[in-house]
Amino acid sequence: MATTSGISRRMITNLEGGDTNISLSSLDRLAEALGVDFIAIVSDPNASSRRIEQVAWRGRDVTSEAVLLGSVPASREAQLWRWSLAPGERYTAEPDPAGWHEMIVVTEGCLHIELAKGGLMVEAGDFAIYSSAQAYAYVNTGDAPVSFIRNVVS
Repeated sequence: MATTSGISRRMITNLEGGDTNISLSSLDRLAEALGVDFIAIVSDPNASSRRIEQVAWRGRDVTSEAVLLGSVPASREAQLWRWSLAPGERYTAEPDPAGWHEMIVVTEGCLHIELAKGGLMVEAGDFAIYSSAQAYAYVNTGDAPVSFIRNVVS
């Protein structure tokens, strides 16, 4: 595995023992050498891919970390959006084709996402991942603006 991944045996041994930090690109190479994808190597096998919430990297300072929030398969396109909704504002969307997903991270306020199978309330600092191959809407039901980052993947 060390030869295939280009990662030293010592690094792999230290990683297994929890004695070292490894770069995300090295983790990706290690996953490829094992014949699995990056998500499989960093997440709990029992976790849903839509809500992984797994620390994949830590810095020297305790506040420095990269957390893999979730994942969906992508084969064609990925879009990154910045959105804001004023109080009382609503955006109603048509369903996307099958295989499309949205990943929303709310940075300010509280976003209500209406989905065909029920609604989600996503507060600042939290996120949601769902299939957008259904009717959905973003609604600001609060008194303050809502800001969020939207990733669309297919």
